[in-house]
Amino acid sequence: MNLRQLEYFVAVAEERKITTAAKRLNITQPPLSYEVSALEKELGVKLFVRRPRGVDLTDAGRVLYARATTILGLTESAAREVADVGLGREGTLAIGIISSSGGQVPNDRMRALAEDYPRVSLVLNEGNTYEVLEMLRRRVVELGVVRTPFAGEGLECRYADPEPMVAVIPRGMSCGERADVVGLEELSAAPLVIYRRFEKILERLFAQAGLPEFVACVNDDARTTCAWACKGLGVGLVPESFLELMSLEGATVKRVDEDSLVTRMAVVWPKGRDLSPLAERFVSMFEAAYAPEAADGDADGDAADDGASDGDAAAR
Repeated sequence: MNLRQLEYFVAVAEERKITTAAKRLNITQPPLSYEVSALEKELGVKLFVRRPRGVDLTDAGRVLYARATTILGLTESAAREVADVGLGREGTLAIGIISSSGGQVPNDRMRALAEDYPRVSLVLNEGNTYEVLEMLRRRVVELGVVRTPFAGEGLECRYADPEPMVAVIPRGMSCGERADVVGLEELSAAPLVIYRRFEKILERLFAQAGLPEFVACVNDDARTTCAWACKGLGVGLVPESFLELMSLEGATVKRVDEDSLVTRMAVVWPKGRDLSPLAERFVSMFEAAYAPEAADGDADGDAADDGASDGDAAAR
């Protein structure tokens, strides 16, 4: 079993078709089929179930896929680090980062990364919080920038200050009588546009208050929430800092008047894993900007984090 075979296997596993995987790899189909068959023969198991419209992974194939992506990720990271040394760079830092981080990360203090480390290379791997945590587990990235709620067991966590959620109310739609604040009862009367991170939390809050809830649109990204809300699909709920990244097309923004509906940014990494000097510098800059007295712990520090286990079921 070699790296080329693993690369070919991962391509087929992700594309689900030999022909599509071959195009992705810029090779013809016969050598790809041969290498996959040789890998199955070497391991003594079937990795794929062949179907008329493509292939599916077997149980053994799913195990190999998890290991293969880790191995290939480590190989790529090792090659990148060696190349950086050869080119005279001071280091490469791979970070997993979520889309709603842009309002807080990077920040002004992190400009020192460029000033003090002028030849540093940052590799940003984007995904939602649970995808970033999986990148950490597989060692594809060294640090993760995520948002509560998340299950923090086994992680070192450095938190930013809590921030409220805000309601993005499209032009022509009214929600609440106050100019800059809206409550749960007022939101209960409106169609909501939310992203899955907060689906269970909102469901629980409305239920506890004895209020009905109508979700007009649920999605996987704060950017999508804002975009669809601005187009009139409903009232979007997003973290306050995220608004710095969006053009709201005349929408009205009001803070959600609910103390338990807050969220926090966090920089995380697995407990017991030593950080590189560059990663330590990144963490210290994050702490200095947002959490000078941040303490270790899991993600249960926020009231909104009570939904961490619920959120795991809605990982996207």
